[in-house]
Amino acid sequence: MLQDQFGREHNYLRLSLTERCNLRCFYCMPAEGVPLSPKDHIMSTEEIETIAGTFVKMGVNKIRFTGGEPLLRKDFANVAERLSKFNCELAVTTNGILVDQYLQTFKDTGIKKINVSLDTLDESKFNSITRRDYFKRVMSNIELLFTHGFVPKINVVVIKNVNDNELIDFINLTKEWPTTVQFIEFMPFSGNKWDLTQTVRSEQILEAANLYFGKNNISKIQDKANDTSRKYGVNSYKGNFGLISTVSNPFCDSCNRIRLTANGRIKNCLFSQGETDLLKAVRAGEDLEQLIRESIYNKKSKRGGIQDFSSESGILKAQENRSMVMIGG
Repeated sequence: MLQDQFGREHNYLRLSLTERCNLRCFYCMPAEGVPLSPKDHIMSTEEIETIAGTFVKMGVNKIRFTGGEPLLRKDFANVAERLSKFNCELAVTTNGILVDQYLQTFKDTGIKKINVSLDTLDESKFNSITRRDYFKRVMSNIELLFTHGFVPKINVVVIKNVNDNELIDFINLTKEWPTTVQFIEFMPFSGNKWDLTQTVRSEQILEAANLYFGKNNISKIQDKANDTSRKYGVNSYKGNFGLISTVSNPFCDSCNRIRLTANGRIKNCLFSQGETDLLKAVRAGEDLEQLIRESIYNKKSKRGGIQDFSSESGILKAQENRSMVMIGG
């Protein structure tokens, strides 16, 4: 098993398939976009298979496809089919726009865990956040997933004075949908003009839920090992909601995640300043296992070494990081 210097075991790989996205969410990338890696710097299908296979050999038993938007990769079905032969669970995080084109691929390759990013239930606000007009298509595809037997999770990045007035509306989705709505704190990355005052803390979200539904009608749900979210449910509702507090109360102590960017570099933490180039090593015929072990072992105890986002130095370090679209969600 892959362990870091603090004894944390890492068995979950978040694998970015592309830096491209068909949305332009302002918290993910700047309005002018980002300079993409040259095509020959992006992992090929065969290289993805080789690198992912090495991780599986070293104890990884869950791989989540991310991006950018992973379904934009033209050979997504081929990648998923190849990796489905490994002894590991496959999952995907998507913006939902192309889901209808890949339902059969999900079924054929055993992809059951699907997270869909959706930050508002208001169409005009969706257009403002994403700078694109795909709201109806995304909502239709979420319903389509349920129709075909999937139970997608909904990822909501909560930003003060943007969508924090929709918390109850999102929780009410779980009345009839047996889903988890995951409220994610707004995080700082290069180009997203993050400010601590825009972060809605998880305890504020829970307080709003308790106030609206009544504290006695909200139940704590037992979290699984390595869960990033703390889950709660409204009594009698089919689904539940989770709080992911990366900024105010990080889950670093139990982190089991590894990120691999589309250009083949390990980020052993979302906020890590250092990266290990596995793509270069593959092309040079070098030993991947040693590079992987060294990278994971040297993982910092907390947020890539950033102790506090409220300090100027912490904010600057985070904003020197890649844009989220370049890392993989």
